[in-house]
Amino acid sequence: MTYEYKVVPAPTRGQKAKGLKTPADRFANALGAVINEMAAEGWEYQRTDTLPAEERHGLTGRSTVFQNMLIFRRVAEAESATDAETAAVLPAGTDDAGAAPQPPRLSASTDTPVARNGRTSLFAADRRGDVAAE
Repeated sequence: MTYEYKVVPAPTRGQKAKGLKTPADRFANALGAVINEMAAEGWEYQRTDTLPAEERHGLTGRSTVFQNMLIFRRVAEAESATDAETAAVLPAGTDDAGAAPQPPRLSASTDTPVARNGRTSLFAADRRGDVAAE
């Protein structure tokens, strides 16, 4: 089974609600709201991680700050298809287990963009044609 993961920043402030008086209660309310929102979209809460991140301060200064991230997962869309759905797509009498997998086709492309210096461009924007010509 294959999963896809989503990482979202944990809330940094509490969320007011009726009957919540302490900062810890308000923070728990904000955290629960994020987890419930993600669960409604089909994401399962896994864990919270604290990760270092480098931030700029001034022109040349950098400092390390720690960010709290919530990690969610769900079954990948391609894996969520059932065997019955797959069988319905195949023609009757066809068995995909006996078919040999096809190797990937490799071929030179004639529409590969070339950068101004004559080299092949590695930027996706150049390949899509998003870059304005001079």
